[in-house]
Amino acid sequence: MLRLAGILYSLISTTVAGTAVIAALVSGYDTLIPIVVAAVAGFVLALPITYFVTKAIYAS
Repeated sequence: MLRLAGILYSLISTTVAGTAVIAALVSGYDTLIPIVVAAVAGFVLALPITYFVTKAIYAS
């Protein structure tokens, strides 16, 4: 399960972090700190998402 979670995290985290950075840029936050905060928040938010996706794959 950990191997699948690692692979899924690499895909999910980049997607969520990229979406958060785009949302920050569209909102007008175009300096370094808000962009980095959005990216880090995306990477952290991807952890529970990865857990639930991995759990759902193994349950089916």
